[in-house]
Amino acid sequence: MGDERVKLPESKEQSQQFLKYLLRDVRAMRKMLDDGWFETDNVRIGAEQELCLIDNYTRPASRAMDLLQSIDNQSFTTELAQFNLEANLTPLLFKDKCLSSMETQILQKLDTVRDAINKLNGDITLVGVLPTIRKSDLSIDNLTPLPRYRALCDAINKLRGEEYDLRIQGTDELLMRFNTPLLEACNTGFQVHLQVSPDEFVQKYNLAQAIAGPVLSCAVNSPLLFGKRLWAETRIALFHQSVDTRKVGDHLRDSSPRVTFGNQWLKESILEIYQEDIARYRVILSSDIDEDVDSMIEEGTVPELRALQIHNGTVYRWNRPCYGVSNGKPHLRIENRVFPSGPTVTDEIANAAFWLGLLNGMGDVYGNISDTMDFDDAKMNFFAASKLGLETKFRWIDDKRYTAVDLICEELLPIAVEGLLKAGVDKGDADSYLDIIGERTEAGRTGSYWMIKSYNSLSKKVSREQALTALTNAMVKNQKKGEPIHKWGLAKVDDMETWQPSTLLVEEFMTTDLFTVQKDDILELVANLIEWRRIRYVPVEDDSKHLVGLVTMRMVFREYNDIIHQKTDGSTSVDEIMIKNPITIHPEASILEAIEIMDEQKIGCLPVVKNNRLVGIITEQNYMTITKRLLRLLDKKRLQK
Repeated sequence: MGDERVKLPESKEQSQQFLKYLLRDVRAMRKMLDDGWFETDNVRIGAEQELCLIDNYTRPASRAMDLLQSIDNQSFTTELAQFNLEANLTPLLFKDKCLSSMETQILQKLDTVRDAINKLNGDITLVGVLPTIRKSDLSIDNLTPLPRYRALCDAINKLRGEEYDLRIQGTDELLMRFNTPLLEACNTGFQVHLQVSPDEFVQKYNLAQAIAGPVLSCAVNSPLLFGKRLWAETRIALFHQSVDTRKVGDHLRDSSPRVTFGNQWLKESILEIYQEDIARYRVILSSDIDEDVDSMIEEGTVPELRALQIHNGTVYRWNRPCYGVSNGKPHLRIENRVFPSGPTVTDEIANAAFWLGLLNGMGDVYGNISDTMDFDDAKMNFFAASKLGLETKFRWIDDKRYTAVDLICEELLPIAVEGLLKAGVDKGDADSYLDIIGERTEAGRTGSYWMIKSYNSLSKKVSREQALTALTNAMVKNQKKGEPIHKWGLAKVDDMETWQPSTLLVEEFMTTDLFTVQKDDILELVANLIEWRRIRYVPVEDDSKHLVGLVTMRMVFREYNDIIHQKTDGSTSVDEIMIKNPITIHPEASILEAIEIMDEQKIGCLPVVKNNRLVGIITEQNYMTITKRLLRLLDKKRLQK
C-alpha cells in the first residue's frame, strides 16, 4: 500500500529537508542492523494481487473508487488508474499449507470484488496487460483522484517532459507518442514477498536476481498491447519506458532508469541498495515527516522510516528490498515484482511456489551465486525471458547454456521442491503447485502462448477488435473455471458475444498501414499506388506527417480522361488536383460519429488526424466490414433463440 501523505516538493528547501530525513533513516537502519533489532525467528510470505476492472464489453471500467466504497475493506486499495485495483493479503508463516491458504485467500478477495462489480455491470480479469485497453483509456481523466498519484505524475513529467515516445519491437512494432505517465497503468502484476533475516539477505537477494529470468520465462502473460504482438512479457518493456525520466544526451554517459534490474551483485547488506538508490535517483516526492528517528532509536522504539520507504517506492526494482514493522518488530523482505497477474490464481500460486522454493533451496546447491555467475548474464537472462518466454536460451552458472525448458525441468524444479520441503511446506502443496510449473513448461503453454495462438487464429476470421474482445471474454471464463493455463482451449469466435460496434472508437477500426504521397509528386505515382495497393484514397502529407490534402481514385480517372482527350499534357502534380483541407476525424471519436460525418458530407473516406498528424484513414470498406460482422453476429443470436 502506498503512502497517502506524499506530495511534490514545492521548493528547493523542501527537497533538501526530505533528503536529510532520508539520510537519517539510512543511519537508523544501519544502527538497527548492527544491534540486531530485526526479526529472525519467523519467516513469512505475503502477496499483492493486482487486477483489471472491465465493463460488459471487456473494456477498462473506471470504477475503483465506487468499488472501494462498496466493499469497505482496508485490504483493498487503489492503483494508479481507476480501472485497476489491488488486494493485499494477510502474511502467512512460510510452512505447512501456506500456499493453498494463500490461494484460498486470493479467491475469496476476488469473489468479493467480482460480486461488487457485477452489480455495476462489470467484471474482473487477471492479466499482465489487458488486451482490450486502448490508448484513449490512458487519459489523465482516468487517474485515481488521490494526491499521491497526481504528485507522482507531476514529478515524472517535471523530470522527463510531458511528451515521450514508446518504442517496443516484437513480432509487430509499436511506436507511439504519449503525454501521460498513466501508460504505467496498463500493467498489473502479482507481487510475492519473502521475509528474510539480515544475515541471509545478501545471498537470497542475489539468488532472486539470478532466477528472475528463468521463473519469468514460464510465467509470461502479457504479449499484446494495442493489438500489437510484442514481448512475451510486454510489462517489462512498458514499465521501463513509462516511468523513465532520463533524457537523451550528446555523450555516452551511463544513466540508470528508475525501473531497474540493478547494476551488480549485492556484497555486504541491504543498505547497499538504499545507498545506491539515493546516489543515483533524485528525490521526486516528499512528505511532512513527524517522527524523530534519532530519539526513537535512543529509546529503543522501532521507527517507521517513512522517508526511506517513500523514496524506495519511487525506484522500481524488479526485486525490491522492503522494510516493515509488525507487532513492534522490524523485518526485511524481498518483493518479487517480476510476475504478471494471472492467468489464474492457481497459476499465480504455482509461480510463487517455484520462486519461494528456489530462494530457499538454491543456496544449498549453488552457495554464493555471485561466485559462479556473472551479474550481466543474470541481467541479460531476465530481459531475454521477457522477450522470448520459454523460447529463451539461458547462460547459467559456470557459463553453462540451457534452453528454458531444460533449465526449469532438469535443474531448477528439483531444487524448488527441496526448498519448499526444507521450509516445512506441506508436501502435497509443494508437489501440486510445482507439477503445474512442470506441465506448463513441458507443454510450452504459457499465458502468452495461449494469447498469441488464440489471437492469430481469431484474426484470420474476424477483425482485430473482435479478436481482442473474444480473447478477453475467453480469458474471463477460463479464470472463473480455475483450471491452469496449460489446460485451456484456444479462444473461439463464439467468445466475442459481447462485441458491440456502437462502443468502437475510430482508432480501433481505422487503417493504419498507409500509402501516401506529397503534393509535389506526379499524378502517375498516385495512379500506380491505387492499382498496386488496391486502394481508392491516397492522403497527401508533408515531411512532418501533417495532412495537407487528399486524392481520390475518381480524381485520378477524371484527370486521365482529360489527358486522353488532350485537355491536359499529363504533367499534373498532386497539389493541382488534391482536396485541400479535407474533412478529418480524431482517433478517439466513435465509429457512429464517423459514419454520420461521412453520410452528411457525402464523402467516402475520413483521414484520421491527431495533433495535426495523419495517423490513419477510415473508408466505406471499413464500414462494410463492420456491417458484415454485425449481421453475422445478429444471425447467430437469432439461431440460438
